[in-house]
Amino acid sequence: MEEHSIDIYTLEFPEGCNVILGQSHFIKTVEDIYEAIAGTVPGGSFGLAFSEASGPRLVRSDGTDLELRAIAENNLLRLGCGHTFLVVMNGIYPIQVLDRIKMVPEVCRVFCATANPVQVIRARTKQGGGVLGVIDGEAPIAAEIDEDRENRIQLLQRIGYKR
Repeated sequence: MEEHSIDIYTLEFPEGCNVILGQSHFIKTVEDIYEAIAGTVPGGSFGLAFSEASGPRLVRSDGTDLELRAIAENNLLRLGCGHTFLVVMNGIYPIQVLDRIKMVPEVCRVFCATANPVQVIRARTKQGGGVLGVIDGEAPIAAEIDEDRENRIQLLQRIGYKR
């Protein structure tokens, strides 16, 4: 009988940074995600890494910030799931780059794009590991009321997403 387990891995990244965790299928992922981000937010600070699932099974990486690049690499090494990628961004928000990343031909899915604490639910078998899903942030505690709705709209106006 094959041994298997399900466990939780908590992503580790600096407060104030945003992350995008996803699944992709080809070694060219690193180059294409790099170009998608750098072409959308020139001069942006980010690091990214991709876990190969065959061949030498390396964590490939790139980015504009060596520290963020190392953080992405270390998270994927500890996560231990093939064909995953992680982008760690400082001063770049997922809404700025998410559509471009989703358009990268190698990208199969995005599990989360957030600045919240992230727990990754992963499965393990003798073959390897895979991401089942994520816990992104905390559970809601109430539904918004009129005052909350007004505050949301004011925030969106203040940051330029609503007139």
